[in-house]
Amino acid sequence: MDPRPRARANALILLAGAVIMIMVAACAPTAPTGPAGDPAAPSGGAVADPTLTIATTTDVVNYNPLIGNSRSDYWITNLMYPHLLGIADNGSKTAHLATEWGYVDPTTGFYEIRDDFTWSDGTKLTAEDVAWTLNTVKQDKPSGTFYGQLANFESAEAVSATRVELKLSKPDTSIIEEIGFWGNIVPKHVFGKAKSVATFANDGSDGGWVSAGPYQLKSVQVGQSYTLDRVDGYPLVEGGKPGPKQVVYRVYPDVNTEILALQSGEVDVIANALPPAQVEKLRSTAGVKIAESKGLGYAHLTYNMTKPDLAKVEVRQALAHAVDYNAIRTVVLQGQAVSTGHSPLMPVLSDYHDPSITEYPFDTAKARQLMEQAGYQPGADGMFEPSFRLIYSLQDSVTDQWVTMIKDSAAEAGIKIELQGMERNTYLAKTDKGDFDIYAGNFAIMDDPVTNMSLTYLPGGVINYSYVDDPALSKLINDAAVTQDKQQKITLMRQAAKIVRDQMYDNIMYTQNLYFAYSDEWDGFQAKPSELLSIVNPESVAGAAKVK
Repeated sequence: MDPRPRARANALILLAGAVIMIMVAACAPTAPTGPAGDPAAPSGGAVADPTLTIATTTDVVNYNPLIGNSRSDYWITNLMYPHLLGIADNGSKTAHLATEWGYVDPTTGFYEIRDDFTWSDGTKLTAEDVAWTLNTVKQDKPSGTFYGQLANFESAEAVSATRVELKLSKPDTSIIEEIGFWGNIVPKHVFGKAKSVATFANDGSDGGWVSAGPYQLKSVQVGQSYTLDRVDGYPLVEGGKPGPKQVVYRVYPDVNTEILALQSGEVDVIANALPPAQVEKLRSTAGVKIAESKGLGYAHLTYNMTKPDLAKVEVRQALAHAVDYNAIRTVVLQGQAVSTGHSPLMPVLSDYHDPSITEYPFDTAKARQLMEQAGYQPGADGMFEPSFRLIYSLQDSVTDQWVTMIKDSAAEAGIKIELQGMERNTYLAKTDKGDFDIYAGNFAIMDDPVTNMSLTYLPGGVINYSYVDDPALSKLINDAAVTQDKQQKITLMRQAAKIVRDQMYDNIMYTQNLYFAYSDEWDGFQAKPSELLSIVNPESVAGAAKVK
């Protein structure tokens, strides 16, 4: 799921699942590793107390991590508010604030947390902060993926300073790991003063920010920069002292300007993923290094089925046949992406991926035939009457390229598409409101098949931007959630994915690994899956060292 989240504040109807009685135990994280998995540069060869400057193309909208965030929101708040769990390249969860997690019984889960996290004002971070965060998010219903995960959550209790137990309304096999990964923990003694966490700005106006991460936000110049200072005593780096003394996010208008700033030495890291065409060029550029991040998300076109024309399956299928997917992946993605067969079960989810679910062929004649079957006739100019408004973010340089290709190939099929590129935060707001015919974008992390399909394709799902309401699909997702048999779960999920493809509820076009650029004056970055984590995740930034 993508906390890019853009999530509507609708009530989420997640389904019940039967819990396989498990206890997942993990050890505390070890010292940070570099982008290729090698140990970070030894401190003896590092420059003392450097400033790490990171480029971004968007301003912060929400300083409250409990509300749906855009990328810059997520990058900056993640440096202050810890998650219970991290994530590995294959989507499995890893220790972070929590060291052990699992289930006591089918409707009781637990987290055992570290005892060495402290808020920057000197207050210990305890299980009470965790329980309060979960209970308050459930009560106040802030928009975003975190609240969306809590449908089967009833309450949390701190049974000791380091142990939290969760009561569930129904068995749910995914909830402990998904809450643990997606939810930030916030300080009860700060956020508890707010009337509601759903409306709490947390903008620092009441005396600044309180952090339990490696950095604390200190100053903001909107449209220019965000400056964070080091917080000593961060337990997830060796010795407890983050490498950079200060982290500065600088705002640039686009990725090309970011690249120029990196090459000139004005910035040290580009937080957002590189356009594929720039990867090999920068790989051979003196002074620049490239880190690769596994892709756990996908790029897609979503058709708003509240619109009468798009409610017709033949129209959605016609639109799908009018896309030259191979050209997009070859020309724009430079061969760095692969097809999923329009399935949300990507190849990286190897147990679930079904290679028999295949992509719609690019066939403009077939697209025209489907439009006529839907009841439309072309005019004298060969164009059909419906015109579809496609929205996308101008800050997404890859999408910005392929939407033009989609418009042109659709025109060959007689289908008119009007492109509306816009500033990212405006685009996210329109997405939330359903103010589009076609949405072009990306979901950054789709790590758990049942949860992901629940959020994306069940009525009321917080990222159900197609407004899907298909009883047969809903039943498959529900059945997959309650079964304790993994093979049966896989079979049900594959059947659900085939419905998504055949009904064209979601035109999933490709998945790709992502590439990030940084200065060779720095070492020790840890690449994590997706653009949300990239090489600017807390452990990576805190473990970075300036070596030149």
